[in-house]
Amino acid sequence: MATLDGLPPLRDVIQRYGLDARKALGQNFLFDLNLTQKIARSAGPLDGVTVFEVGPGPGGLTRAILSLGAKKVIAIERDSRCLPALAEIGDHYPGRLEVIEGDALKTDFAALAPEGPVKIIANLPYNVGTQLLLNWLLPENGQWPPFWESLTLMFQREVGLRIVADEDDDHYGRLGVLAGWRTEARMVFDVPPQAFSPPPKVTSTVVHLTPRQNPLPCDVGKLERVTQAAFGQRRKMLRQSLKPLGGESLLVKAGIDPSRRAETLSVEEFVRLANCL
Repeated sequence: MATLDGLPPLRDVIQRYGLDARKALGQNFLFDLNLTQKIARSAGPLDGVTVFEVGPGPGGLTRAILSLGAKKVIAIERDSRCLPALAEIGDHYPGRLEVIEGDALKTDFAALAPEGPVKIIANLPYNVGTQLLLNWLLPENGQWPPFWESLTLMFQREVGLRIVADEDDDHYGRLGVLAGWRTEARMVFDVPPQAFSPPPKVTSTVVHLTPRQNPLPCDVGKLERVTQAAFGQRRKMLRQSLKPLGGESLLVKAGIDPSRRAETLSVEEFVRLANCL
């Protein structure tokens, strides 16, 4: 039985190649091609766009991205068992799928990025999702605006809430400050556990991030230090948690009440603190 894109159903592909999802690789495969289409569509128009995908597995999301007209997909996959299934997709879409076997955490995405618009769309492995996001938000080369024009990523819902959180929100922390400083982020829709094989214990969510062209000027390293210290002891007043960085005198210099707590500070106030270091 063929599917809408003329390729075999994913369950058949997984069975044929013996692709059981491996916990050690943070794998949870999506079978529902309507759902993978919905994820790909939430990245906006893909015509003429090169898409990076991390952890394509048997290629459900890869197929959706290609069927929606992406110029090319560059997929980074650690699990060599998935390569034959991805090769089938490559044959179906000649010249439009490049698969790189390797670790996404050690991949220089910017160096691989071609000329023209680039988007990143991925059902990220749970065990590396947050670190990959930080790598894209805080590139080592310091380049901003970045090489990508949007990120459409699947996380555990708990992580998604932390990414989009603002001050005075229980989920607000270092991740919310860094994402809010450099991007505009929103949660698009939730994905229930039963959509995956095997079903994870938690609900997942798709988050869409677009880079701010002119984020508030700030040294990344200093902002990381301030947020780490402040949220490392989030129940304490800032005069206490920021003691190693200057405590009360730093806060007074930045015009911030030393008795406040980390979760009450806006992104702009964290930037002010970092700039006073």
